Amino acid sequence: MQRSAPRTRLTRILACAAVPVMLVVAGCSSDSGDSGGSGKTQGQDKTSASASATPSPSQSTKTVEPARFAKLPEVCKSISAKTTASLVPKAKTKNGTPAVSSDLTSRGGCSWNGLDDKGVKGSQYRWLDVSFYRYESDAVLGSGQERAQENLAKELAKVQATPGAKKLQTYPAAGIGDEAKTVTYQLRKTDEDFVYTSIVARTGNVLVLLSYNGAGYAGADTPSQKTITDGAAKAIKEAVAAVAAANK
Repeated sequence: MQRSAPRTRLTRILACAAVPVMLVVAGCSSDSGDSGGSGKTQGQDKTSASASATPSPSQSTKTVEPARFAKLPEVCKSISAKTTASLVPKAKTKNGTPAVSSDLTSRGGCSWNGLDDKGVKGSQYRWLDVSFYRYESDAVLGSGQERAQENLAKELAKVQATPGAKKLQTYPAAGIGDEAKTVTYQLRKTDEDFVYTSIVARTGNVLVLLSYNGAGYAGADTPSQKTITDGAAKAIKEAVAAVAAANK
């Protein structure tokens, strides 16, 4: 019994000596796991962070409303020949003079002007012009409708800033497109009083600008503001309707 005691003591000493070694190994293993983030390497963590920071296509792409109209009408035919003949008697070019445009799908214009000589009663001068601007929808700039709306305000401001304009008034033009504004004013030119009406209208993603003016020469009466404004309203209603007709 006495001889077995040293062996028992030796076994206990070896067992105790083995414990720190196991703890060190376990400790190293634990350190390795912590540095990797639950078994992941640092490279894997960076990849995951990068992937989570990258926006998905649905987050990075803005959805905008499609443009309502894809094309413009033939500008010089957007107002009927009957109407242009009544508003501009003796027009120099009966079918209108088209404006120069590098892209007829996005912009275009046409004008008529003429002097109706009434002999001893004087002469009546008239000028009519119409312009169209079409806007595409854009993820950065906004929908075509929004862009047309923004430019309506800009074009209206340009008309209101006409140099030398007198008796200028601005008011809504009811029943014309989605929205429209009428600007009336007078100008003194070539020693005569000219009466003007400009109407800026929007229909969908298309902006329609129309101007009509007139004057009396050689003793003829100056046309009334109502005459000019009524004529402008009639013409622009036809022009706005022509946009819808061109896209049927």
